[in-house]
Amino acid sequence: MGKYKTEEEMLENYDIKNYKTPDGYTSDIAVFTIISIEVEKHKPPLKELKLMLIQRAEKDAEGEPNVEGGKWALPGGFVQSDETAIEAASRELEEETGISGLKIKHFGTYDKPGRDKRAWIISNAHYAIVPENQLSKRKAADDASDVRLFTLEEINQLGLAFDHEQIIKDAIWIIKKDMALTILAKNFLPKEFVLSELQGVLLTILDEAWIKLDSQFFRKAPTLPFIEKVMFNGEFKKSNKWSKNKAQLYSFTDFEPFVSIYQANY
Repeated sequence: MGKYKTEEEMLENYDIKNYKTPDGYTSDIAVFTIISIEVEKHKPPLKELKLMLIQRAEKDAEGEPNVEGGKWALPGGFVQSDETAIEAASRELEEETGISGLKIKHFGTYDKPGRDKRAWIISNAHYAIVPENQLSKRKAADDASDVRLFTLEEINQLGLAFDHEQIIKDAIWIIKKDMALTILAKNFLPKEFVLSELQGVLLTILDEAWIKLDSQFFRKAPTLPFIEKVMFNGEFKKSNKWSKNKAQLYSFTDFEPFVSIYQANY
């Protein structure tokens, strides 16, 4: 038989000191973008996926050595008592990089013992994948000494702070899913585009054989349900911006893909 008869009585006698709680609660944000690299005339620019990182300052605001000082890391910081984790993510992103107004999503919680040298600190991880122009005004501030965009290959050579290498790997898996199951590519293309431009955006993230092989991609892509040929004055609209011969222009439709894990393949 328990000591207390009601929930109210139990709460009056509840002692938080009986339980070990984390020493800190943080939010980290992985912000990805796709940049365009001009190659040569008559060819669409190459597309490359990059991630924004900050370099942690060597000293903190009080002039003391900063934990993991000098290392590159995801923007982030401690959640305050009057905000949610996602609110903290937005605030820290603006404080450290000057970037605001991004639509960020939560994707994971990281609580492995020893992930932070200071104490038992749990972090919520968030991500955003946005057009490059939304990051054009980035500027290091607060406890960040620098902020830059890196390719995934460059990141592998950095030696990141905390467990951010694992967080980034998990974020990449998430954005691959977004690119495969949604019309995320729309954010990185003009309103009217040729198929080679769509192919370039998809290849920054997806490693699909049919997308890589031109013969398969240009045969299958026109049948995708979320794009359609552009018409002008009753005729198909074409452009030679990226080729010597005019190519058909496409645009996205209002179709929203829906994929069910319960749909059988017959």
